[in-house]
Amino acid sequence: MHIEVSCRHGEIPQPTRDYIVRKSEKLLTYFERVTEIDVVVDFENSEKKRVKVEIQVDAEHKHDLVSHDTAEDPGKAFDAALHKMERQIHKYKEKIQDHRGDTPMGGPAEPLAVPGGEESEED
Repeated sequence: MHIEVSCRHGEIPQPTRDYIVRKSEKLLTYFERVTEIDVVVDFENSEKKRVKVEIQVDAEHKHDLVSHDTAEDPGKAFDAALHKMERQIHKYKEKIQDHRGDTPMGGPAEPLAVPGGEESEED
């Protein structure tokens, strides 16, 4: 798995970068088919000094999952975006799992049996 952290319009300290990489690796515990994680930290050029963090996760057989958040601190923005990504991965994993367990997916459907075998007559 490949994790890339990049910055726009500024730099983040090495301890914050290490924190982002360490926390991003934990996404593998939720979904083991993650192949690449890209984290972009964008320092907006405004008076408020806001930081936007965007996380893109590339999973096998799926388009990129994307989450982003904005805060005044890169760590807080990353934590919020990571929480959103965890929910997206959990939802995607639940969607692809087959919870029925009784019939294989794509198998032939069984015909429905009609009780009594005949239509009932109405008076």
